[in-house]
Amino acid sequence: MGALAALLLGDGRLPVGGHTYSAGLEPAVAAGLTRDRVPALLRARLRTTAATEAAGAVLALRAAHRTPVAYEPVQRALAARMPAAPQREVSATLGRGVHRLARRLAPDHPAVTALAGLGSRPLRPVAFGALGAVMGVTAAALAHAVVHDELQTVAAAALKLLPGDPLDSVAWLLAARPDAEAAVELALAVRTPDGLPARAAPLTEQWALDHARRERRLFLA
Repeated sequence: MGALAALLLGDGRLPVGGHTYSAGLEPAVAAGLTRDRVPALLRARLRTTAATEAAGAVLALRAAHRTPVAYEPVQRALAARMPAAPQREVSATLGRGVHRLARRLAPDHPAVTALAGLGSRPLRPVAFGALGAVMGVTAAALAHAVVHDELQTVAAAALKLLPGDPLDSVAWLLAARPDAEAAVELALAVRTPDGLPARAAPLTEQWALDHARRERRLFLA
């Protein structure tokens, strides 16, 4: 599918449950983040969470092209880099949506059937790697899609949580380009699960824990 597949993976309208996720914006807003600080949040997530998830997806994609397909090392490495239990839970919930799409597109593809070895809970980057294999995207295209998904998820959630001029979100995304490209480069340079980035994001982790205890919320995380 070439370029079309990469565009689909980066489309927030892809029916994989992304609309339920704010990429940490709602917990940040609850903790006092204001609209003018959204660009700083984007940069921080690109240097931590997004870089790790993009690298995990690339490793899963590479695993999907081997025989036999073995996702477990990538799954374990990702879980170890999500110290807050709510973050792992949300990643598994979103991963289920990606897994469902992969099964609909190619239920017998080795990259998809191997996900069964993880039970019903592949983490989202692992499921994205499998979906990328099904759709025939390159590692670079997948890394860009994962990073773009992080950016546009925050921007879309900001329209609900921090209303303002929608054109601002375009400026935020363009301003974040250097950090986005750095995240992609880092993701592509990772060769083994042990080399997966493990950059601490203590505020994001604390906000995730706080968010999980709230009774009134718009997004999973």
